[in-house]
Amino acid sequence: MASAVAAQVQSNPASAPQLQRGIVKMVLSGCAVIVRGQPRGGPPPERQINLSNIRAGALARRAVQGQPDTKDTPDEPWAFQAREFLRKKVIGKEVCFTVENKTPQGREYGMVYLGKDNSGENIAESLVTEGLATVRREGIRGNNPEQARLCDLEDQAKAAKKGLWTEGGGAHTVRDLKYTIENPRNFVDSLHQKPVNAIIEHVRDGCIVRALLLPDYYLVTVMLSGIKCPTFKREADGSETPEPFSAEAKFFTESRLLQRDVQIILESCPNQVILGTILHPNGNITELLLKEGFARCVDWSMAVYTQGAEKLRAAERSAKERKVRIWKDYVAPTANLDQKDRQFVAKVMQVVNADAIVVKLNSGEHKTIHLSSIRPPRLEGEEKNKDKDKRFRPLYDIPYMFEAREFLRKKLIGKKVNVTVDYIRAATSAMETGGVPAFPERTCATVTIGGINIAEALVSKGLATVIRYRQDDDQRSSHYDELLAAELANVSGRSEAVVEYVFSGSRLKLYMPKETCLITFLLAGIECPRGSRNMPSGMQVAEPYSEEATIFTKELVLQREVEVEVESMDKAGNFIGWLHIEGVNLSVALVDNALSKVHFTAERIGTFYLWLIWSEPRMNEGSGRLRSLWANYEEKPKEEVAQLTEEKERVAKYRAVYVTEITDGLHFFAQDVETGTKLESLMESMRGEIAAQPPVEGSFTPRRGDFCIAKFGDGEWYRARIEKIESPAKVHVYYIDYGNREILSSTRLAALPPAFSTRTLLPQATEYTFAFIQVPQDEDARTDAVDSVVRDIQNTQCLLNVEYSGIVCPHVTLQFADSKDDVGLGLVKEGLVMVDVRKEKHLQKMVSDKHAHLNIWRYGDFRDDDADEFGYRR
Repeated sequence: MASAVAAQVQSNPASAPQLQRGIVKMVLSGCAVIVRGQPRGGPPPERQINLSNIRAGALARRAVQGQPDTKDTPDEPWAFQAREFLRKKVIGKEVCFTVENKTPQGREYGMVYLGKDNSGENIAESLVTEGLATVRREGIRGNNPEQARLCDLEDQAKAAKKGLWTEGGGAHTVRDLKYTIENPRNFVDSLHQKPVNAIIEHVRDGCIVRALLLPDYYLVTVMLSGIKCPTFKREADGSETPEPFSAEAKFFTESRLLQRDVQIILESCPNQVILGTILHPNGNITELLLKEGFARCVDWSMAVYTQGAEKLRAAERSAKERKVRIWKDYVAPTANLDQKDRQFVAKVMQVVNADAIVVKLNSGEHKTIHLSSIRPPRLEGEEKNKDKDKRFRPLYDIPYMFEAREFLRKKLIGKKVNVTVDYIRAATSAMETGGVPAFPERTCATVTIGGINIAEALVSKGLATVIRYRQDDDQRSSHYDELLAAELANVSGRSEAVVEYVFSGSRLKLYMPKETCLITFLLAGIECPRGSRNMPSGMQVAEPYSEEATIFTKELVLQREVEVEVESMDKAGNFIGWLHIEGVNLSVALVDNALSKVHFTAERIGTFYLWLIWSEPRMNEGSGRLRSLWANYEEKPKEEVAQLTEEKERVAKYRAVYVTEITDGLHFFAQDVETGTKLESLMESMRGEIAAQPPVEGSFTPRRGDFCIAKFGDGEWYRARIEKIESPAKVHVYYIDYGNREILSSTRLAALPPAFSTRTLLPQATEYTFAFIQVPQDEDARTDAVDSVVRDIQNTQCLLNVEYSGIVCPHVTLQFADSKDDVGLGLVKEGLVMVDVRKEKHLQKMVSDKHAHLNIWRYGDFRDDDADEFGYRR
């Protein structure tokens, strides 16, 4: 390899030893670099050069995985500073070097100079001058002027007390390097997609890098969002087999980013994989890889790409058109069509069904056009057996098929539309479809009228779903991303639904009346036992208690009206979120009954996650299914759930809180007085920073679930979380420190500075509801109760004690700070609420305790001549 590099560099015959040239690929330490040649038809050869006569500190090394006898070693003092000094000076630059000595093991030692000849800066001398390296004096020869100069420079650095020679030993220069992140999802969420300064330390392949995040020294692996490069497949024997263009893609990324200063937007963390975008002054590497044919777009991760998915599609399209690299054999789906057959205007003569129309061309010919990448309503599960009935009429018997057909008929019939053919689906024979009747050739196109994409309109109305493709399947709509976005937007936010079918404990089919669509819905935050199912390898055996979980969900929600809140979508197009029925969260109910485990994805929802983990192992101690599901369960430290544990004997531990918000459902939000000073300090510092560097109006792009800062009506900025986005002018936010909600324009939102994130101080507003009382169902009666509570406790300090858990939030008793009178008891005495008796023995003691002033909190004990039969005042 050394000779190969030498063949590419120029030499000076007058110099001895030989002077060679190359480009610095990587700085291994303060005294070692890797130099590469110029690429010619592929990645160039490279060699390691160690600087002669000097030594810099060793950098930190991680323990070898799988070898317990090894351990992490930290930086030596000033080692990282020496590496950084050298990196910033030479990385990616042309240097010349000499090889003065070569050991039997093949290590090469020499001198490195910046520039094209040895008149440039001597790197070793610069390091010694700054006190970042020591001179190996044992090998110094007195008649060598270069070595003597190194000794003089070291003496000068010692006298000036530079670097290694400063007093104190340099302990402050040792990094606290973090190789792992305990909760990567929360870590990514806490950064709120704000660019983080970083150094790219390693390039695994074209789209996966190892980055050092600054200033906290987290060493993380980042996969580029939205793309996939050819990679190196690891074989069973440990060897790696490169896919075509994998080495070239790796070199493309290495030559531009390795050990460069960059910024990274950490965008998502599915399944512990951190997805991000790397920003460099010279361009976006994600788009460059696509444009040069080193990568292809990936639908599932492109959904989190913050720089605009249309840019990635355009870059990929450019590479396809030029047929470069991985696209060298690419044939466009419409390559065999003339331009007049690819785009044309035609009159709609017939609407066949929800995804097919018949149009009349200018030539008078009639042509059937299928809408690209969408699927009309269809039967699923057990309902498929219906179509075997001879009397079965798909248009009328498949739910919503007629409504979808009617939507198209009213919009299109007799009108002229613009047709852009996206692909031609080849005919399939009966043999290819396993005996199923063959499909003829189909022309699939994007159809627009008045600038409106008809397929997108169908999806937005919930009258069609978007087809999911294999990653290498190029036969799809030219507006595929818009279709996906329309499908997700159609069911985002909190919506009413009817449960049409239960596939398993956590997988359901829902009808959304408002959106008039059927969706497959997966419960978020939990992991239910899987039932038996057919797999390519054979029948997969059902996990224990999968049937019980399915029956539990069926009995609770089948054909019931529910509320759902969509969080995201999976690769198959299924919606993931939370389902509520009469105030009960189905995810919590399954965990509560030992029929499911908590999935790590629940961690991003903060307080609700704590209630899930509290329910997980404790509600069914001793039950058979608990012993089965939790055979390997390790008890969580008691301090993690101390506030959530029900005591066998009621213990009154009242603490001071400040009530900040009352909801229409008689819930309230409160801050702990103990941490109030921390919040005040954080708000003061945050507003000071915002005043010094005001956010640019309109520069923030809100995303559902993100933390941000929001300008309230008083003109001040507060921490908030985005709950729903109707439009840029209507963004629903929740103020995490106060509990109130508001609808704002996105121009009144900005990124939350990292120094004031929820990692610095957790959200201070906690939701509670009153214990032992029933909230009135009558709207007027409930309003009276809420008004009374607002008058008595909002923006006041009270004393709070958690009595028992709830599906949504803790149930508590609340006392006035001065009189110690019970707020809930006052509502009962006023006839504003009824009593909810608890069956738990430890709570019965509280009810019957004369000294607790709750002796009237039982049915039958309430007496009020002015109250009606429901306990409300006449």
